Amino acid sequence: MKTYPARRDAGGLRFAIVVSRFNHLICARLLEGCVRELRARGAASDALHVAWVPGAYEIPQAARTLAASGRYDAVVTLGVVIRGGTPHFDYVCRAVTEGVREVVRDTEVPVALGVLTTDDVDQALARSGGEHGDKGAEAALAAIEMAHLARALRKPPEESAP
Repeated sequence: MKTYPARRDAGGLRFAIVVSRFNHLICARLLEGCVRELRARGAASDALHVAWVPGAYEIPQAARTLAASGRYDAVVTLGVVIRGGTPHFDYVCRAVTEGVREVVRDTEVPVALGVLTTDDVDQALARSGGEHGDKGAEAALAAIEMAHLARALRKPPEESAP
């Protein structure tokens, strides 16, 4: 059996990070976790470019432009959409996830979805470096792995160890 290895080192890779300003405290925590993970895995500071957008809805447009630029090995998207009393939550969540999916499909550049969808602020805080983990760091790790895998898939897989 031949397999494509999972690589988790970020050295030599370039990342664009798209972050929503809406719910800034939570998004700043997601960005902090993302950058910390990328740097811990060897990414150079000058290989990390951050684009702030007004809200989660605007994330796909910025991600598409950055992915299409050819300057990045992967894009990380970070934001949070908190449920309110109207259907707005559902529309924004759908637009963001479908928009990010289209970026990946159309550009073939890996895009990690680090956009939280929660019922309340406490859940968002718990997932942005709190008791339920750090989704910013998890999105960074997904971007690293997918950047390597996207390159590797263009060649035959390696022989697996017995």
